[in-house]
Amino acid sequence: MSSEFSGKVAVITGGGGVLCSTMAKALSAQGAKIAILDLKAETAERVASEINSAGGQAVGVACNVLDAESLRAAHAKVVELLGTCDILINGAGGNHPKGTTSKNHLYPEDLNSTEEGLKTFFDLDPEGIKFVFDLNFIGTLLPTQIFAKDMVGKQGATIINISSMNAFRPLTKIPAYSGAKAAISNFTQWLAVHFSKAGIRVNALAPGFFLTDQNRSLLTNPDGSLTDRGNTIMSHTPMGRFGTPEDLTGTVLWLCGEGSAFVTGVVIPIDGGFSAFSGV
Repeated sequence: MSSEFSGKVAVITGGGGVLCSTMAKALSAQGAKIAILDLKAETAERVASEINSAGGQAVGVACNVLDAESLRAAHAKVVELLGTCDILINGAGGNHPKGTTSKNHLYPEDLNSTEEGLKTFFDLDPEGIKFVFDLNFIGTLLPTQIFAKDMVGKQGATIINISSMNAFRPLTKIPAYSGAKAAISNFTQWLAVHFSKAGIRVNALAPGFFLTDQNRSLLTNPDGSLTDRGNTIMSHTPMGRFGTPEDLTGTVLWLCGEGSAFVTGVVIPIDGGFSAFSGV
């Protein structure tokens, strides 16, 4: 296949997830060689196998984005099997219940409540907060340190980080995740400036609300109807639907390609208008 991505190596952390595996398949369809990095070997290998079965070239590599040694081992394997990285998508991330409150707001009576399962701001576990920050921020920083060194001076080298709507305005209940994604947006801008003389562009996606395994139970009921939180999101999304994984691919291909050659340091909302709507 003749394409601007032909022969390029795309490394995708968290590549076993629904959103990142869809990005991987879109890049593969344009001729890129794909390295799927995921914490679970079988998940990474499954996605790589799907890409290979469709006529692409991919490898699945088990990798912990919080462990530099694991990343170095993954880097060595990718270089051996595919070559050095041209495109890095830092897709690994997530939230943790220990960094989440049970209510949107604190009420004075909550301080003396014996309600089962109630978790206020004052009950948040610092270790849970730290886990979320590490997974999202350090889990973006370390892979960039390991893989971007090979990208210096390459033609068309690009990094895509994954921010979120909650980086623009924090969402209720999830202070750790909101803060961590705000850090990703800031780091994207910082890294874009830092790498600007080395020929590496750095941008980020800020997805709105996509139904994934991580959030499905928060946004939908077992019968498929929306929860209260799901209904609130719909009422604040002008396009009136959740995103689909395919809604990300056009922006990914644009940011990875020559059409965005003068674009760096931006965070692109892909949100059905959520960030543009005041709620009124």
